[in-house]
Amino acid sequence: MSNTAPTTPPPTTSRSIDLRRRLADPTFWADSASLVGFVGLVIIFWILDPTFVTTGNIQAMLSAGAILVVLTVGQTFTVATGGIDLAVASTMTFSAIMFGVAFGAGWPTLVCCLVAIVAGTAFGLLQGVLIGRGGITDFIVTLGGLSVASGLALVISDGQPQTVVDGFMLRLSTQGIGIVGYAVIVAFAVAVLAHVVLFHTRFGTHVLAAGGAREAATATGISVPRIKTAVYTISGSCAGLAGVLLVARIGAAEPAANTQFLLNAVAAVVLGGVALVGGRATIIGPFFGALLLTALTNGLTLVGVSQYYQPVAVGTVVVAAAYLSRYQK
Repeated sequence: MSNTAPTTPPPTTSRSIDLRRRLADPTFWADSASLVGFVGLVIIFWILDPTFVTTGNIQAMLSAGAILVVLTVGQTFTVATGGIDLAVASTMTFSAIMFGVAFGAGWPTLVCCLVAIVAGTAFGLLQGVLIGRGGITDFIVTLGGLSVASGLALVISDGQPQTVVDGFMLRLSTQGIGIVGYAVIVAFAVAVLAHVVLFHTRFGTHVLAAGGAREAATATGISVPRIKTAVYTISGSCAGLAGVLLVARIGAAEPAANTQFLLNAVAAVVLGGVALVGGRATIIGPFFGALLLTALTNGLTLVGVSQYYQPVAVGTVVVAAAYLSRYQK
């Protein structure tokens, strides 16, 4: 007679139970939509076309995504207060043109970069004052700002691009550390700085408070008009920096409108889990949201999908992310 005890299946560990519950919880997918979607897209396009993960293509994606990351960071601050900056792409174009004007006048390249950033900051400050101090709805102000910035870019440049041939700008767009270009490093630094400001400073706390509960924030002594002015100024500064990166990438200051950047910046914020009503934000989510949209466009191009269908794909992803946002805590 055997004394061996009958074997029983090992009990399910509490960790595996927690994992199953987390995966079954829609909140997990809502909060992780940009990261999960980015990883999923990389795997899918890698299977469909192995060239998607080649060094050259990764460098191209990161370089293209750097501009969108910077714009998205600025947009995150405005959305965190319950607003939106519809002029962010036009401000970028206006800043790029101001870079071109300074460059054409023979100014040093670094001074031209400063001119572009100051131009974007000033435009954002003007919008912020009208919204915060003037009490005008952000949608109306930034919609008008979109038209004004685009018009100024055309008037100042006379509708003609300014070619920029410069060693510093060329290195900014084509060189870097390994496969990570200098433009990507700049974008990553902006994202890290934004994360620190938003979650480790009093100003960041005030931004989230102003978006989450305006009356309560005012009651505790927070100046909501001042916060509104500040976040649109930040958005303008990011647009100015994005204008510099755009000039470096295409080698010219183009007055043509870049409306796709506006749509993608808003889409990346939505994908990143930032609450459109304000009060809830993250930098990591929009960062991966920007990379996701860049990877989506790049992957669709590689597999031969017409560029006419690409906005449809982006719009579908955004609507899906907005639906998931219903489950956010």
